[in-house]
Amino acid sequence: MKRIIFFALILTSFSVFAQTQTANYFNLTRANFNEKNAYETTAFVEKYFRIPGNTGFNASIHHVEDILKKAGYVEQKSNEFEAPMTYRIEKRPMNRNTWEPVNASVTIVGESLPLIAYQTNRNVIPINCPSTPVGGITAEVIFVGKGAAADLEGKDLKGKIVFADAAAGRLISMAAKAGAIGVMGYSVPKYNQPEKHQTSISFGSMPANAGIWSLFLSYGVKEKLKAACLKGKVELKVNIETKIYKAEELTIVANVKGSIKPDERFVYSAHVQEPGANDNATGVGTLAEMARVTATLIKSGKLKPQRTLTFLWGDEIVSTRRYIIEDTTRAKGILWGMSLDMVGEDTEKTGGTFLLEKMPDPSAIWTRGTDKHSEWGAGDVKEKDLFPHYYNDFIFDICKAQGKFANWVVNYNPFEGGSDHTPFLQNKIPGLLMWHFTDVFYHTDNDRIGAVSATTMKNVGVCALTAAYTLVTADENTASATVAQVKNDALVRLKTEFELSKKAIADGKTVADEKHIIEVWGKYYTDALATIGTMAVAPKTTRIGSTIKVATLAIEKQTQAYLSELK
Repeated sequence: MKRIIFFALILTSFSVFAQTQTANYFNLTRANFNEKNAYETTAFVEKYFRIPGNTGFNASIHHVEDILKKAGYVEQKSNEFEAPMTYRIEKRPMNRNTWEPVNASVTIVGESLPLIAYQTNRNVIPINCPSTPVGGITAEVIFVGKGAAADLEGKDLKGKIVFADAAAGRLISMAAKAGAIGVMGYSVPKYNQPEKHQTSISFGSMPANAGIWSLFLSYGVKEKLKAACLKGKVELKVNIETKIYKAEELTIVANVKGSIKPDERFVYSAHVQEPGANDNATGVGTLAEMARVTATLIKSGKLKPQRTLTFLWGDEIVSTRRYIIEDTTRAKGILWGMSLDMVGEDTEKTGGTFLLEKMPDPSAIWTRGTDKHSEWGAGDVKEKDLFPHYYNDFIFDICKAQGKFANWVVNYNPFEGGSDHTPFLQNKIPGLLMWHFTDVFYHTDNDRIGAVSATTMKNVGVCALTAAYTLVTADENTASATVAQVKNDALVRLKTEFELSKKAIADGKTVADEKHIIEVWGKYYTDALATIGTMAVAPKTTRIGSTIKVATLAIEKQTQAYLSELK
């Protein structure tokens, strides 16, 4: 008992020191993160429809470059550590053409105003869509219901426009074979509430070199055009202008060199492509301001990172995966990854909430109680896929602290995948996603700057910076405090799961199955505790190992107690 009390006192004292460290970083990031800067960068980026290689994507990369240069980062000439703060733009030839929209309009012949236009609906033109002949074309539109093969049978489509109350993509091949000149379709997910937000169009693509053009419609336009077609013959004047050309793919990477272990690093990633403001101009803008803040604190001597901080902007998943796998030596030193994706929502307008997407833990397998997946949907996570690590609880506790400070709603969701955190996890590197969901404007052309909150970007930036600063300067005090934190989080989770299992057994679930859930959670957390052993940059004693052992015993004891009570 005396030994346990002794280690408890050590944990308490270490916790006070570590809390002071994190509190200091909170003070620095809150005082220096300028949400106006993040918002202005977001506004610049969101002006463009961005895909790798096109004008808007490249302009966004070079805009970030300008921010980095003004902050004091110098362009890398030979290696990334030739100066304390460096950046580089990586250029790679693309094996496909890039594409960008210029203009489009659709007008019902006989009417003066366009039915739909690019100026108001940038997602009307799918990626890879070719131009119509100069001056546009006029043709009859044929409504084909839901666009099934039977709906097209017996219809003369040659030289005409095919229109369906269904996704345009499923019609392109059939329509092209039938001699149609274009396809128009509609497909907006239910979570976008299209009947309420009737001008929304989801962005998407069509096959390159399909030999036909296509356009996407909003719910409101689809209903208007359908009503017109059901009354009789309708002709449309369609004018589409796009650019398709060879290009290079750009990625920009900035580094802040660690003073003790520069080859160990924390990597942030924000993807540039996609046409939205929240998705993901906010990630670009927030990360750019985070890089500027970091430079300011280093030049003032208030931040002295002992491990390296890396900031990356590029093509979603592609750039991050490449950064990890193209240099195996560098990859060994990546200790943490974080994706900033859709991080600036004005939740009163979008309906979403801030979420930290956890690495695979048992809640991704047994999602119950207050745990719930977003409308993105659950992934297929098995027990072999679990990723026990302190990172989940460490980051979420920092987010909760900022949430309490700023009266900001913070939540989490079990692992789902689909953004820049997945390449980290696929390569056995801890990786988390900061995002918002569900968003009624997600992937639609109503995802514009008016739905962005500068305050939200600051909250996210403060959390992301404070967490990384703490980890790249972590000492034994930080590690020991994290042991105490994870132990407490584990005991709370075990109690929650125990109560849920008791109820499940009462409702007819088997005792064996419910005990298994408790066992898996217990092992998950004891394994997570073990990962804290490598948190400190330069541990000088064996105290961290001792505190981990004491905490592990506490979790194992509580797990066994709950198992014995389940009958």
